[in-house]
Amino acid sequence: MNKPVSIDWSQLGFSYMKTPYRYVATWKDGKWDQGSLSEDNQLKISEASSALHYGQQCFEGLKAYRTKSGQIQLFRPDQNAKRMQESCKRVLMPEVSEEQFIDACKQVIKANADYVPPHGTGATLYLRPFVIGVGDNIGVKPAPEYIFCVFCLPVGPYFKGGMAPVNFTVSQYDRAAPYGTGAAKVGGNYAASMYPHSLAVKKGFADCIYLDPKTHRKIEEVGAANFFGITKDNVFVTPDSPSILPSITKYSLLYLAEHYLEMKVEQRDVYIDKLDEFAEAGACGTAAVITPIGGIDYNDRMHVFYSETEVGPVTKKLFDTLCGIQFGDVEAPEGWIIPVE
Repeated sequence: MNKPVSIDWSQLGFSYMKTPYRYVATWKDGKWDQGSLSEDNQLKISEASSALHYGQQCFEGLKAYRTKSGQIQLFRPDQNAKRMQESCKRVLMPEVSEEQFIDACKQVIKANADYVPPHGTGATLYLRPFVIGVGDNIGVKPAPEYIFCVFCLPVGPYFKGGMAPVNFTVSQYDRAAPYGTGAAKVGGNYAASMYPHSLAVKKGFADCIYLDPKTHRKIEEVGAANFFGITKDNVFVTPDSPSILPSITKYSLLYLAEHYLEMKVEQRDVYIDKLDEFAEAGACGTAAVITPIGGIDYNDRMHVFYSETEVGPVTKKLFDTLCGIQFGDVEAPEGWIIPVE
């Protein structure tokens, strides 16, 4: 039996906490084993593992939510499973089936159920599935073996004092090449973003905006999140590019804007010199759901959207609707919610 969990849910941030169980499966001789739960949070791998030397790895991020009734649920985990499969394909790793992916997540949640924060705290249980290439391999080629692991930890609400806009600056650095790994959730993309992020923070910004690497005229991503804008005639717009990570949050917001808020939606080019078309703007992803963008610094000029201190009404409505679905307070589109028995 586990000891009773004593956590001040209101003080949770986004930092690592060891929870009792994680799921580990191995790929060997052409197939994945059925995997099992482990209490050991250390992985023992070969010094020659291709994940260490050649970046053959990928990961996902998703959350489990507790509803008012105490039920625990997952939000669109099938989409995370499919995106991980695409990432695995891109770096020549064996795919994890959707069934095994979701089952692994459920096993981890059930085994660590005491760590799923109560409804109303704004806190959630964050899950980190990943696949890494391991085994003895020194050549630039796919690994002979792989590990699929899912671990979890409780995390606090992204906005402690309530959602507030933040400012971003445009980076001179590129996040990903036009035909590179930008659409795959691989660690190399994030390693490349750390230096530009640090430069932005030193200048007093939350993060940086990445432009398309070919022309440096179009917005691609906002730090590690997807960009969206609300035009002055109430159209939800998000950039379209093969280099952008296909955000599950973004696609969910596209659906909700169209079907719940009855807005027109567009996926198209968003030019950095045409920000005046937007009344509101934001960044979206699993961690924050939506980060409202107060302003964007470009060529030493700050373009302010709705406000640098207040959240725009459409952005707020989208945030409330999506969070309401995730926590079970708003009716979800069919297939979006998977209960954890």
